[in-house]
Amino acid sequence: MRTAPTILHLDMDAFFASAEQASKPSLRGKAVVVGGLGPRGVVATASYEARVFGVNSAMPMAQARRLAPNAAYLVPRFGFYRSISEQVMGLLRALSPLVEPLSLDEAFVDLEAGGAAWDDESARLAGARLRADIRAVTGLTGSVGLAASKMLAKIASERAKPDGLVVIEPGSERALLGPLSVRTLPGVGPATGDHLRRAGITTVDEIAEAGEDELVRLVGKAHGHALYAMALAHDERPVVAERETKSVSVEDTYDVDIHDRIRVGLEVQRLSDRCVRRLRGAGLSGRTIVLKVRRYDFSTLTRSETLRGPTDDPGVVREAAARLLDSVDTTGGVRLLGVGVSGLADYTQEDLFAQAAGEQVDLLEEEHAEEEESGEQTAPVERRWPAGHDVRHSGFGHGWVQGSGLGRVTVRFETPEDAGPGRVRTFRTDDPDLEPADPLPLVTRDAGELTAASGQLVAPPPENRRPDDPPVASAQMSSEPASFPKSRSGREGGGATSRP
Repeated sequence: MRTAPTILHLDMDAFFASAEQASKPSLRGKAVVVGGLGPRGVVATASYEARVFGVNSAMPMAQARRLAPNAAYLVPRFGFYRSISEQVMGLLRALSPLVEPLSLDEAFVDLEAGGAAWDDESARLAGARLRADIRAVTGLTGSVGLAASKMLAKIASERAKPDGLVVIEPGSERALLGPLSVRTLPGVGPATGDHLRRAGITTVDEIAEAGEDELVRLVGKAHGHALYAMALAHDERPVVAERETKSVSVEDTYDVDIHDRIRVGLEVQRLSDRCVRRLRGAGLSGRTIVLKVRRYDFSTLTRSETLRGPTDDPGVVREAAARLLDSVDTTGGVRLLGVGVSGLADYTQEDLFAQAAGEQVDLLEEEHAEEEESGEQTAPVERRWPAGHDVRHSGFGHGWVQGSGLGRVTVRFETPEDAGPGRVRTFRTDDPDLEPADPLPLVTRDAGELTAASGQLVAPPPENRRPDDPPVASAQMSSEPASFPKSRSGREGGGATSRP
């Protein structure tokens, strides 16, 4: 175990919801829920204002609406979130070559490997600078935990939320971990937690007191050894810079069960094409095609077929997925379908030829996807306006969709730089002056400075920081996060909620 808190864990605060608040002045300080808006949708992220009402990630959207009926409910903009994540990950990689992303909004960093920290004080300074740089580059806030291991760094970042920095200094780990719930430890989920509770073990201290032999008896050899080590604050897992992608997949959950076998087949074809586009976007091909079907009774079936060689040909993937579907009984109805490709490899020469042959077909299919699904290629299709997504009007400028329905779409015209809520207008869904638009950047270039070495937008150096920049702070064996000023994404703002 290290002798300095040089493992950093970053967790962006309510990432999707905070990004939406930062880009929409009328939602700042308001309850915002991001996720699938259909009857079977699930909450992806809830703002801290929404969490006051009990709304949390992974909650059914219908339950969230009951708890917070006046919140703004928005469809995710994953491309927008990914672009912000790339900025944040760039800042992390400037600190160290050992960055282990866990998701778009979470990562571990080995500060010692990059020479960014070597003792307590340098680690605190690195964490404080990172938080300030993230704020300058993205306008958002992140919580930072620093410790001598990955497990403890993650616990520290949880204690730092929201918008704080917590350092767990070496030597204080056992006192900190002891009173915590067993669920705090990695790998202890609901089932293991209940099993331990029935044995009278509810805290980390009680895991240590039970002893290694008793834990092996209760949860098995591998898990028992690991739990005992973690209870003693031993975690030797290294920060791994690259994680090999094992599969590429897409899936859809349907608001109403699909009973028509032809419709099911068309959905599988559409998912196959989406999966191939994602596969090609990652520069990969794969040998094993996987079909996932969740039926009306929540039973989930998976079927797979391994090809002779890797492919990224949409026709090959469609045909394999169709063959797999033939082996599945969908009589009672289907609520979810998914198509994936595993056994991944870089492009081969055969893949490149297949790609060239399929590009023109792909282009035509994308242009007429909606007509093919409806079976009426010549009939006009009403444009869809997802709640929260960006639009531009020739007369009013940039805005975002508050809601749509009955042939109308309501738009609030505002940009991230606006000091207050923008005005609201309603249009026909087929208004020729209204078009989808790309998201605007949350922070303009003059909000920070470009370093000659990296070309990245970063905050000013410490000697030039503004009075409202976050100070350096730490906590020893403390359950309270450090206190820092709110970012612009947490400012109060007026405006109405979105009602899709």
